[in-house]
Amino acid sequence: MIRKIFLKENCRCFHSLHYISIVSIVLTFLLPLFISGCSSKTFLPSTKDTVNSPWNSYKNIQHSFAKIIPYKTTSEDLEKLNFSPKVTPNIQILTHLDITQRFIPDQSVGLKDLDDGLKDCLAAQDNCQAFEIIIKNIYSERYGNVFLDLFNFRRKTKISGWEFKAIIVLKNDLVVYKISGGKPEIDEHQDRKNPLGPLQSTERLIWATVQ
Repeated sequence: MIRKIFLKENCRCFHSLHYISIVSIVLTFLLPLFISGCSSKTFLPSTKDTVNSPWNSYKNIQHSFAKIIPYKTTSEDLEKLNFSPKVTPNIQILTHLDITQRFIPDQSVGLKDLDDGLKDCLAAQDNCQAFEIIIKNIYSERYGNVFLDLFNFRRKTKISGWEFKAIIVLKNDLVVYKISGGKPEIDEHQDRKNPLGPLQSTERLIWATVQ
């Protein structure tokens, strides 16, 4: 009987020591981060959103795009410039119906409002198509106090990079219209604060359920 009590007490002691060891390890890791306000990219996540392409910068792709001349550049020329789905991945092919939806989204815009090149292409119907190009290189990384970030009290994010968008319209195999845009340089900072930390999402869930 005494032996059983002894073994039972030893077992409880072992579990207590095991629990204390785990807590000690966690505190050993997190407490310095909380006290010192440690800021380390090593512990925080980052993401990279890119589209594979021959261009490594906005300036570079804009320079190539400037070489496209409506009613002069052919589909074969586009291949040489890498603006063709035959040589560059992720380029979307648009039909004449897609083009109509893009440039005449509602009744406020009519065919008469479009560029002559677009009118010329749409009139050709099945012989009209377009290439939609979206090339981006965007890097997102969290920074700041690791403790506050891990427990969702405060998360600071830096977003950098560039994004290029363009549409090249062709009638048969001849470019008749082109347009481009995008963001030559992305430099954004997000600072999200949650006073309740990890409980913030729970609070939102409760309010959503009540409403």
